[in-house]
Amino acid sequence: MTRASPAASIQVAPAAGSPMRCLLSFALCCTLLIGGQALAVPFWGARQSSPADTLPAQLEPGQWIWGGVSKGWGPMAVIVSLTEQRAYAYRNGILIGVSTISSGKPGHETPTGVFTILQKDKDHRSNIYNAAPMPYQQRLTWDGVALHAGGLPGYPESHGCVHLPSEFARLLFDNSNMGMVVVVAQAGISADDVVHPRALSPIDPTTGAERALLPLPSGQAFAWQPELAPAGPISMLISSTDQQLVVYRNGVEIGRAQVALHAQPGAPLGTQAFIVGQGFLPGDLPGLPGQRMPNWMRIGIPGSTSAAGQALDAATVARLQVPPAFLAGLLPLLTPGVVLVATDQRILPQTTGAKLQVLDSDPPETP
Repeated sequence: MTRASPAASIQVAPAAGSPMRCLLSFALCCTLLIGGQALAVPFWGARQSSPADTLPAQLEPGQWIWGGVSKGWGPMAVIVSLTEQRAYAYRNGILIGVSTISSGKPGHETPTGVFTILQKDKDHRSNIYNAAPMPYQQRLTWDGVALHAGGLPGYPESHGCVHLPSEFARLLFDNSNMGMVVVVAQAGISADDVVHPRALSPIDPTTGAERALLPLPSGQAFAWQPELAPAGPISMLISSTDQQLVVYRNGVEIGRAQVALHAQPGAPLGTQAFIVGQGFLPGDLPGLPGQRMPNWMRIGIPGSTSAAGQALDAATVARLQVPPAFLAGLLPLLTPGVVLVATDQRILPQTTGAKLQVLDSDPPETP
């Protein structure tokens, strides 16, 4: 038989109300309180997206917009404009999110250039600054520069990282992949189109190299080059002001056309998103005998969700006039799930006017 030690065999329970029990309870409470404080992570910025039509310059510190809903629907890329103190997220060539940021303060400036995500850590804490919480960290350099949730006072105040609102940081973290391209731009160093991005991505999502967003040559109704991206998801963007329809496949522009988009009288177009559904509208398309337009439905976007799921009738679709030869090439690509974003804002950099804001290039989770 093994003899138990006195420490193991003797159990003393403090009497209820005794000083010892009170001290033990107090110590336990203090331990839990201190532990809770150590584990607490602040929440920075707005909890919900601003409306999709909000201009980046109108976003207050901590505000953001997010229109993407499906990971993997084309390549993603992010542009951080140190000049604007804004971050722009693109998927498949189209803007899906924009946020206020706070970059590195004087003496700790955020470096400019092309980076890729080297590491992702949802619950990261600093190993330099007293284990400060850095939620949804996406590392850009091995010497400490990253995207993560953090303080947003409205000016550069970090030690080199790019601070984001907590919920925007979560959405970006959940939707991005390792190796995603992040371009950090600044006036006087980077191209103006990258410092002040628009709805169409000004960079190659695989390399970060600038790509020109040029208008069609004078007298040319459209350009159609599907061979530039033989496969991948399709996204489309149309501006009634620029009278242009742009088609992206797998993040590469494969087509552009001069179009006429006639908004309903007395009703500004604003920013709207549509998705190809099942089946076709009745009747052949003008100039394309035997060809029919697929059914389209509205998609809800931030600030405009009441009409989500509403089918478009033939009269509404007919307000858009596209060159028949261009449409003949596009029609085979209009399969269920393809998204079109329409706006009355300008999208081309050589034009003037307010910039188009966040657009949803994703289909909803359940079409």
